[in-house]
Amino acid sequence: MSLPPLVSPADDLTVDEVRRYSRHLIIPDVGKTGQRRLKNARVLCVGAGGLGSPALMYLAAAGVGTLGIVDFDVVDESNLQRQVIHGQSDIGRSKAVSAMETITGINPLIDVILHEERLDSDNAMEIFSGYDLIVDGTDNFATRYLVNDACVLLGKPYVWGSIYRFDGQASVFWAEHGPCYRCLYPEPPPPGMVPSCAEGGVLGVLCATVGSIQVNEAIKVITGIGEPMVGRLMIYDALEMAFRSVNVRKDPECPVCGKNPTITELIDYEEFCGVVSEDAQHAAAGSTISAKELKDMLDRDDNIFLVDVREPNEYEIVSIPGAVLIPKGEFLSGAALEHLPQDKRIVLHCKSGVRSAECLAVVKDAGFSDAVHVGGGVLAWISQVDPSLPAY
Repeated sequence: MSLPPLVSPADDLTVDEVRRYSRHLIIPDVGKTGQRRLKNARVLCVGAGGLGSPALMYLAAAGVGTLGIVDFDVVDESNLQRQVIHGQSDIGRSKAVSAMETITGINPLIDVILHEERLDSDNAMEIFSGYDLIVDGTDNFATRYLVNDACVLLGKPYVWGSIYRFDGQASVFWAEHGPCYRCLYPEPPPPGMVPSCAEGGVLGVLCATVGSIQVNEAIKVITGIGEPMVGRLMIYDALEMAFRSVNVRKDPECPVCGKNPTITELIDYEEFCGVVSEDAQHAAAGSTISAKELKDMLDRDDNIFLVDVREPNEYEIVSIPGAVLIPKGEFLSGAALEHLPQDKRIVLHCKSGVRSAECLAVVKDAGFSDAVHVGGGVLAWISQVDPSLPAY
């Protein structure tokens, strides 16, 4: 559907701005008025990572007058495969600061506001209130539901994108004119069901495709041109090079944007999404060891059976010496249980501790009461025991 422009035009463009944005100005649908709307727009990008990188760079290049960046993380070497807003010299630096330096280098005529803090229920409303539109580049469900609910409560549109391996999705959620994120995904998936990009991987160039689509939609919403993807979900398959669009209806029973909303303020989104399931939390309570404790066990030659529950391709990248690979899926199906010795203590690990906690619940239910898992997984082993190994 066509929608009215989100932002009123700025008073005028300077001579420098006319020169810089001339290729926009000669497009009849954009023109000088559209560019003045972009100049007057205030857009917040949540995350300066895979999707945030192309989004921020193209929003800056397009002449969005004020860009906000929310990111509390620092640049890691594993980011550089896809987070093109950062470079080798930025490793260890604030992502928000690194992103700001890149986009002001692209366009010094814009203003950049940094929010170097973790977005949560306590600060989201205050941060979002200063912007016209939100671009969501996050990669976890808790933050996605937080962004959605804050935008609905504040009456703001937001452009959403998601990436995983070779697949991408994008849409525009604006409760005033169509569905919100909860209308599409009423409930988060069970903990551990959908791996993050850190666990499952992502083709780096996929970020550029989906991030650019997000900027395209933001420009359309700001200027009132074309038909934004309100009420439509774009699905992209990079392997097949195929795009398809699915209509999304507003859910009248939606708890946040429906006829009788039950969510009228922000909630605890970590609890709502159950970042780790209750069974896993219960199993891990009192049954979590550190990487250093595992090292001591191995050095003492304790009678343990060390199991890596990650995927084979992750195991090939880096592994803890002595670990036997049995992927998480085999625990969930029950097939792994026949491979576990009865006369040894079972020790499980994954990349960060989430998957191994889920497997630990299965193992304990099967009668291995003294089983434990390694908190922090391979990443903790690398940081606490053997920094020479590659983190991923």
